[in-house]
Amino acid sequence: MSQSNDWIKSLIEESQKAKEFSYCPYSQLRVGSALLTEDEKIFTGCNIENACFYLGLCAERTAINKAVSDGYTKFKAIAVSSDLEEQVIPPCGACRQVIREFGDIPVFMTRMDGSYTRMTVEELLPLSWNAEYLKKNE
Repeated sequence: MSQSNDWIKSLIEESQKAKEFSYCPYSQLRVGSALLTEDEKIFTGCNIENACFYLGLCAERTAINKAVSDGYTKFKAIAVSSDLEEQVIPPCGACRQVIREFGDIPVFMTRMDGSYTRMTVEELLPLSWNAEYLKKNE
Protein backbone atom coordinates (compact mmCIF):
# COMPACT_ATOMS: atom_id res chain seq x y z
CA MET A 1 0.00 0.00 0.00
CA SER A 2 1.29 3.45 -0.79
CA GLN A 3 2.31 6.02 1.78
CA SER A 4 -0.69 8.19 0.85
CA ASN A 5 -4.09 7.82 2.43
CA ASP A 6 -5.02 5.04 -0.01
CA TRP A 7 -4.42 2.52 2.78
CA ILE A 8 -7.08 4.25 4.89
CA LYS A 9 -9.63 3.99 2.08
CA SER A 10 -8.76 0.31 1.54
CA LEU A 11 -9.05 -0.41 5.26
CA ILE A 12 -12.46 1.26 5.43
CA GLU A 13 -13.66 -0.63 2.35
CA GLU A 14 -12.58 -3.93 3.91
CA SER A 15 -14.45 -3.09 7.13
CA GLN A 16 -17.57 -2.36 5.10
CA LYS A 17 -17.26 -5.69 3.26
CA ALA A 18 -16.80 -7.51 6.57
CA LYS A 19 -20.18 -6.40 7.92
CA GLU A 20 -21.82 -8.45 5.14
CA PHE A 21 -21.03 -11.57 7.18
CA SER A 22 -22.48 -10.17 10.41
CA TYR A 23 -24.72 -12.43 12.46
CA CYS A 24 -27.05 -10.00 14.25
CA PRO A 25 -30.56 -11.45 14.60
CA TYR A 26 -31.23 -9.49 17.81
CA SER A 27 -29.90 -5.97 17.25
CA GLN A 28 -30.17 -5.97 13.44
CA LEU A 29 -27.06 -3.73 13.50
CA ARG A 30 -24.37 -5.10 11.21
CA VAL A 31 -20.83 -4.11 12.21
CA GLY A 32 -17.63 -4.86 10.36
CA SER A 33 -14.02 -4.24 11.22
CA ALA A 34 -10.69 -4.36 9.40
CA LEU A 35 -7.38 -4.51 11.25
CA LEU A 36 -4.13 -3.56 9.52
CA THR A 37 -0.93 -5.18 10.75
CA GLU A 38 2.39 -3.35 10.69
CA ASP A 39 3.42 -5.44 7.69
CA GLU A 40 0.26 -4.45 5.74
CA LYS A 41 -1.85 -7.61 6.21
CA ILE A 42 -5.57 -7.01 6.80
CA PHE A 43 -7.72 -9.13 9.11
CA THR A 44 -11.47 -8.59 9.06
CA GLY A 45 -14.19 -9.34 11.55
CA CYS A 46 -17.92 -8.93 12.01
CA ASN A 47 -20.20 -8.91 15.01
CA ILE A 48 -21.54 -12.29 16.05
CA GLU A 49 -24.52 -12.11 18.39
CA ASN A 50 -25.78 -14.79 20.74
CA ALA A 51 -29.10 -15.24 22.54
CA CYS A 52 -27.05 -14.99 25.72
CA PHE A 53 -25.97 -11.41 24.95
CA TYR A 54 -22.82 -11.60 27.06
CA LEU A 55 -21.44 -14.32 24.77
CA GLY A 56 -21.68 -12.23 21.62
CA LEU A 57 -18.51 -10.99 19.98
CA CYS A 58 -17.90 -7.56 18.46
CA ALA A 59 -16.37 -7.09 15.02
CA GLU A 60 -13.19 -5.50 16.41
CA ARG A 61 -12.48 -8.36 18.78
CA THR A 62 -13.23 -10.89 16.04
CA ALA A 63 -10.60 -9.27 13.77
CA ILE A 64 -8.07 -9.04 16.60
CA ASN A 65 -8.62 -12.66 17.63
CA LYS A 66 -8.13 -13.80 14.04
CA ALA A 67 -4.90 -11.80 13.73
CA VAL A 68 -3.45 -12.94 17.04
CA SER A 69 -4.35 -16.57 16.37
CA ASP A 70 -2.32 -16.26 13.14
CA GLY A 71 0.67 -14.85 15.02
CA TYR A 72 0.20 -11.09 14.53
CA THR A 73 0.36 -8.68 17.47
CA LYS A 74 1.70 -5.45 15.92
CA PHE A 75 -1.02 -3.32 14.40
CA LYS A 76 -1.03 -0.11 12.39
CA ALA A 77 -4.76 0.79 12.54
CA ILE A 78 -8.31 -0.51 12.81
CA ALA A 79 -11.48 0.59 11.02
CA VAL A 80 -15.04 0.01 12.18
CA SER A 81 -18.15 0.34 10.02
CA SER A 82 -21.88 -0.20 10.35
CA ASP A 83 -25.13 0.55 8.56
CA LEU A 84 -25.59 3.80 10.47
CA GLU A 85 -25.87 6.65 7.97
CA GLU A 86 -25.77 9.75 10.14
CA GLN A 87 -23.13 8.81 12.69
CA VAL A 88 -19.92 6.88 13.04
CA ILE A 89 -19.78 3.63 14.98
CA PRO A 90 -17.30 3.69 17.86
CA PRO A 91 -15.83 0.57 19.48
CA CYS A 92 -17.56 -0.45 22.70
CA GLY A 93 -15.65 -0.20 25.97
CA ALA A 94 -14.57 -3.85 25.92
CA CYS A 95 -13.21 -3.49 22.38
CA ARG A 96 -11.37 -0.31 23.32
CA GLN A 97 -9.62 -2.20 26.10
CA VAL A 98 -8.77 -5.14 23.83
CA ILE A 99 -7.39 -2.80 21.14
CA ARG A 100 -5.40 -1.01 23.86
CA GLU A 101 -3.67 -4.27 24.73
CA PHE A 102 -1.84 -3.96 21.42
CA GLY A 103 -0.96 -0.26 21.56
CA ASP A 104 -2.35 3.19 20.98
CA ILE A 105 -3.27 2.76 17.33
CA PRO A 106 -5.56 4.94 15.19
CA VAL A 107 -9.21 3.92 15.12
CA PHE A 108 -11.16 4.92 12.01
CA MET A 109 -14.87 5.07 12.87
CA THR A 110 -16.80 5.21 9.61
CA ARG A 111 -20.13 6.08 8.06
CA MET A 112 -21.74 4.19 5.19
CA ASP A 113 -20.48 6.76 2.65
CA GLY A 114 -16.85 6.03 3.62
CA SER A 115 -16.31 9.23 5.59
CA TYR A 116 -14.71 8.73 8.98
CA THR A 117 -13.60 10.13 12.29
CA ARG A 118 -10.06 9.21 13.35
CA MET A 119 -9.15 8.89 17.02
CA THR A 120 -6.47 7.04 18.93
CA VAL A 121 -7.26 4.44 21.56
CA GLU A 122 -5.86 6.83 24.19
CA GLU A 123 -8.43 9.43 23.10
CA LEU A 124 -11.22 6.85 23.21
CA LEU A 125 -10.10 5.27 26.48
CA PRO A 126 -8.07 7.77 28.53
CA LEU A 127 -6.09 6.46 31.49
CA SER A 128 -6.60 2.94 30.22
CA TRP A 129 -5.33 -0.19 31.92
CA ASN A 130 -2.31 -1.77 30.26
CA ALA A 131 0.53 -4.19 30.89
CA GLU A 132 2.61 -1.49 32.58
CA TYR A 133 0.34 -1.75 35.60
CA LEU A 134 1.21 -5.43 35.99
CA LYS A 135 4.95 -4.92 36.11
CA LYS A 136 6.54 -5.00 39.54
CA ASN A 137 8.07 -1.84 40.89
CA GLU A 138 11.73 -1.98 40.10
